[in-house]
Amino acid sequence: MASAMLKVAVAGISRCSRVTLLRACSTSTPLQGGVPGSLWKLGKLNHIAIAVPDMEKATALYRDVLGATVSEKVPLPEHGVYTVFVELGNTKLELLHPLGEKSPISGFLQKNKSGGMHHICIEVDDINAAVAELKSKNIRTLSAEPRIGAHGKPVMFLHPKDCDGVLVELEEA
Repeated sequence: MASAMLKVAVAGISRCSRVTLLRACSTSTPLQGGVPGSLWKLGKLNHIAIAVPDMEKATALYRDVLGATVSEKVPLPEHGVYTVFVELGNTKLELLHPLGEKSPISGFLQKNKSGGMHHICIEVDDINAAVAELKSKNIRTLSAEPRIGAHGKPVMFLHPKDCDGVLVELEEA
């Protein structure tokens, strides 16, 4: 009965409004926080990383054309990359360029000559607990232990084959 009344009530509403109304009426539990019973909690999107073949050109695009605030170029030899962070209102972009011949970004750019999205970074409140639990659920990591990332905090990369084709970086908040 309630379903029939809802159908009548939304009959004259646009599709966009119907989606909003249905979301508002949803009784499902929102997907937020951590995994139930976990010792760690998933946080916010920290950044989206973009591999670029020309760091100066990419930096100029975001700074000079789009008007964003960008950081200085910083070498991270332990990760084989140069980084530039682009500040956005609700997150950051991380521009990545190869540093050295063994850079993981070199291989990416060989396959993707124009560059492109490389990974997403999501914050966690306890990286060691997150990694231990994810490994127990057969999620592979790209290193045995967390390493210090571009923000000076511990990070761990999750294998893209275990994450629906997306390279996911976890960073301790």
